[in-house]
Amino acid sequence: MSRRRTCSIGLVVAALLVGIAPGAEAVRSGPPQARTGVVVSTQTALDPSVQLRRRGRWLVDQHGRVVIVHGFNLVWKRAPYAPPATAAGFTAADARWLKRYGFNGVRLGTLWAGITPEQAGVGDPGYRDRWQRVMDLLAGQGIWMQLDAHQDMWHETYGGEGVPDWAMIRPAPYNLLPPVTAPFPLGYWTPETSTVFDQFWANKHGLLDGWVGAWEVAARWWRAQPYLMGYDLINEPWMGLEWPTCLTSGCKASYVNELQPAYERATAAIRAIDRRNVVWWEPQQFSGGQKIPTFLEPMAGERKLGLSWHNYCPEVFLESQGLPFGDVEKCWEFSRDRNAHALEQSAHINAVPMMSEWGATDNVRAIEIDAAVADEHLMGWLHWAYKRWDDPTTADDAQGMFADDADLTTVKTEKLRRLVRTYAQAVAGVPKEMSFDADTGDFRLRYRPDPRVTAPTEIFVSPLHYPSGYRIRVTGGTAVRQPGRMVHVTPTPDGTDGPVIVTIAGP
Repeated sequence: MSRRRTCSIGLVVAALLVGIAPGAEAVRSGPPQARTGVVVSTQTALDPSVQLRRRGRWLVDQHGRVVIVHGFNLVWKRAPYAPPATAAGFTAADARWLKRYGFNGVRLGTLWAGITPEQAGVGDPGYRDRWQRVMDLLAGQGIWMQLDAHQDMWHETYGGEGVPDWAMIRPAPYNLLPPVTAPFPLGYWTPETSTVFDQFWANKHGLLDGWVGAWEVAARWWRAQPYLMGYDLINEPWMGLEWPTCLTSGCKASYVNELQPAYERATAAIRAIDRRNVVWWEPQQFSGGQKIPTFLEPMAGERKLGLSWHNYCPEVFLESQGLPFGDVEKCWEFSRDRNAHALEQSAHINAVPMMSEWGATDNVRAIEIDAAVADEHLMGWLHWAYKRWDDPTTADDAQGMFADDADLTTVKTEKLRRLVRTYAQAVAGVPKEMSFDADTGDFRLRYRPDPRVTAPTEIFVSPLHYPSGYRIRVTGGTAVRQPGRMVHVTPTPDGTDGPVIVTIAGP
């Protein structure tokens, strides 16, 4: 998403009733015949060993170390749905910037609209090349990549993006009049947009076939991509006309009848091509901003799933609107609830969890709270967003990290200080505790070493929090400073069964 507050939504119902205006007709009325098995790809074989795999609740690297991801969303929502090689887009300077500040992961918006723009199942090599340029830059800096079939409100017809023009089929009787549009996220709630999603889940017009076919194309393109951490099947799935029950009770029937079957079908299609990489499932949209249950179930025979979940505290939205009852300190409780629920849901479906969206604000206190709670739960995260990129579903510039996307020196410094953290990027064992104080720079890590892992634990040390240098203390191991603000920790030879405790602080 972008305005990212789909979840505060009790306020928005009234706005829906007054804020609706007619928009333009869709360019095309229907798809060609779907051919989900046809793929265009010229990718040469790459070594797939430098990718992340699921082990229990963790992501692990090729050395068997637990990887904790801190990074950003990179989603270009306007055609051609990939960032250009310009200063305002994404260049080698951006990849170096991410590396310099310790960000080791990204969520890339590889949109259905870009993958198969003209016909179901037929990939566009030009789109692959646009993203491959970015992926090569990221892989060159050792940055992990999650591929995200991003969508907001289905298509440009409704003010959003996500699906190709051929998948934009306006349902009757709404197609007798110009489409109703409303600002994001209100457009979801119009009867027409919700009906379109219901038809998608029901595979009317072969739309679900087309989505699965796009993932088949993407898996063939990128299954051997170095630093891949898997496929996020769909961003913030909207469950259609039953959305009121999704808001209030979590809409279990929608999971059973629509979301679960679609996810299992897409996962099976990917597994026919790629048996190794993580396939990420997202809960229905409202679960990112309301304390409601989710109802994903295990998939028979599938052990390489991820739970890609979102965390948007409704209090931040209320406060941003100047409403007197918004209290950002309540986000402590909300974020803890959502983190705990994500751990429970992911364990139930045999998946690794990751907080793949959060933030979307310049409220540094809210950012500080969510990042601290993620540390409490040893949760990897991808912040929304790196750059604003003229996002059509965003009403302001609070989403990105820069006042000017073309100038990296315009970074929002207070926001950056909360996001740049000393943290363990790779743990040679099982993490048990991690914390970081964004005011003082005090850091603590406790883990149980795994004697089978010979690579060191790697800790990134923030370049923003120790102006006079820093000191390291290790119990049960030794630490060696490395270039690039890294610290390598190895357990003492006679203490591999006991915990290793690392603290980093100013002098």
